[in-house]
Amino acid sequence: MTQSTEQEFGKWRSFLWPIHNYELKKLIPMLIMAFFISFNYTVLRDTKDGLIVTNAGAEAIPFLKTLGTVPAAFLFLILYSKLSNSVNRETLFYATIAPFVVFFALFATVIYPLNDYLHLSDATAASIQAWLPAGWSGLVGCIQYWTYTLFYIMSELWGSAVLSLLFWGFANQITRIKESKRFYNLFGLGFNFALMFSGPMIKYFADVRHKLPAEVDAWGYSLNWLMGMVVVGGAIIVATYYWMNRNVLTDPRFYDPNEKKKEKKKLKMGIGESLMFIFRSKYLLCLTVIVMSYGVAINLVEVTWKSQLQLAYPTENAYTAFMGNFSFVTGVVTVLMLLFVGGNVVRRLGWRFGALFTPVMIIITGLGFFTFVLSPETTMGLAVELGTSPLTLAVMIGAIQNILSKSSKYSLFDPTKEMTYIPLDAESKVKGKAAVDVVGARLGKSGGAFIQIILFTFIGGISVVTPYIAVILVLIVGAWLAAVVALNKQFLVKSKEREEADRLEDEAKASAAAS
Repeated sequence: MTQSTEQEFGKWRSFLWPIHNYELKKLIPMLIMAFFISFNYTVLRDTKDGLIVTNAGAEAIPFLKTLGTVPAAFLFLILYSKLSNSVNRETLFYATIAPFVVFFALFATVIYPLNDYLHLSDATAASIQAWLPAGWSGLVGCIQYWTYTLFYIMSELWGSAVLSLLFWGFANQITRIKESKRFYNLFGLGFNFALMFSGPMIKYFADVRHKLPAEVDAWGYSLNWLMGMVVVGGAIIVATYYWMNRNVLTDPRFYDPNEKKKEKKKLKMGIGESLMFIFRSKYLLCLTVIVMSYGVAINLVEVTWKSQLQLAYPTENAYTAFMGNFSFVTGVVTVLMLLFVGGNVVRRLGWRFGALFTPVMIIITGLGFFTFVLSPETTMGLAVELGTSPLTLAVMIGAIQNILSKSSKYSLFDPTKEMTYIPLDAESKVKGKAAVDVVGARLGKSGGAFIQIILFTFIGGISVVTPYIAVILVLIVGAWLAAVVALNKQFLVKSKEREEADRLEDEAKASAAAS
C-alpha cells in the first residue's frame, strides 16, 4: 500500500479496507458480481469433473483440453467479436451470458434425463475404439458421452468468457486508475471467498445418496440443485449489472463515459515473432521456461490425481462431494496465502526464495503422490497405521499438492513472475511480456495435455503411462528450478543497473532544478 493511501485511511484501514464510504455504491455491486461469477465457476468446474471423470475417465481430460476447449474458445471469440460490432456494450453482456445460463438450466432439466437416448451405446463405443490406439479410450469416452463433453466445454468457457472477458472488461472500463489500486485486490479476495462458500454447498447437494430412496436418481437430484444454484447466480449477476448501468454508471462520481483513460497499447505478437524475440534474450528464455513449466507440471499431476480420485470415488455424487470439500479448502488456503504469505516471503527472504517455493513444493508433493500411486505395497504399512489405504493417502496427497499449487500461484508465482519485468528496458518490458504470454502461457496450458496424448498413443492408458509421467515431471521441474536460479542472477544484475540508472536520473533532475 502506498504511503499516500496509509495517510488517507490510516495504517490498519489502508491494509484491510481502503475504501471511502461513498465508494460502496460502486464497489459492493462489483464484489457481488465477482462473488457469483466465481461461485458459478466453482460449481461448474466440480460438476464437469464429476461427469467426465466418472464416466469417460480421467484420460478424457487431455483430449478435452486440446480438441474441445481450444477450438471452442476460438469459435466463441469470433462470434463475440462479430456481435460486439453490431450491439452496444450492455446488450453484448446480456447476449454473452444468457446462452450459458440457458444451457445449464436445460442440461439439468432436459438433456441429462434423456442421456440414455442421446449417448452412444457401449457397442458403438467399442467399435470406434477398435479403430483407435488403445490409449485413446479417453477420446472414445468424450464421443460416447458427448453431452457431458459439451457440458465440460461450456463450463470451461464460463471462466474465459464470463470471468476474464465480461467481468474484467467491465471492471477495466468503469474503474479509474486510482480506484484500481484499491479495488482490484478486493476483487481477488471476492473470487476466493466464493470458493469457501460454494465448496460446502456443492458438498451438501452432492452428498444426498443416503437421504433418498434407492429408486431415485441421486445424481439427477443433485444436478438439479447444482444447476439451480448456477441459474440463480447467473440471474443475480445480470440483475446487478442491470442495476449498475442505471444507478452507478449514471453517477459522475463513479463513471464518466467521456473520460479518457491512459491505456497501454497491448502488443500482439504471433508465435514465430514471439519465439524469435525470446531466443534473442537469455533472460526472457528463462522466464518462458518458468511459465511453461508451471502449466505443464500442474496438468501432469492433476490428470493422474483425478484418475486416482475416480477409483476412490467412482460415482458422480461421491466424486463431486469430494470436490466440494476440495474447493472449500482451496479457497481458505488461497486467502490465507494472499493475506499473510506472498508479500512477506518475497520481502523478507528475497525473490529467489519466493520463485523457488512453487517448483520445490510441486516436486516434493508430486513425488510423494506418485510414490503412493506406483508403489502401494511399500506404503501399506503407513496406511494401516493411519487406518486408511494407499489409494486414500494418494488421493489426499494429490489434493494437498493441487491446493498448494493453486494457492501459491496467486500468492507467490504470479507476483515473482511480474517482478522480473520491472528492471527491463521499455521495449523488452512490453514485447517481452507479450512474447512470454504467447509462447509460455499457451505451451504451458496445452503442453501437459499433448505430452499425455503422445504417451496414450504409443504406450497405453493412464495406469500404464503413470511412471513415465512421474519421470517427465522430474525433468520439467528440474528445468524450472534451473531457470529460476539462472534468472535470479540476471534479475539481480538488471535490478542494480536499473537502480543506478534511476539514481543518476534523479540526480540529473535535481541538478537541473537547482540550476
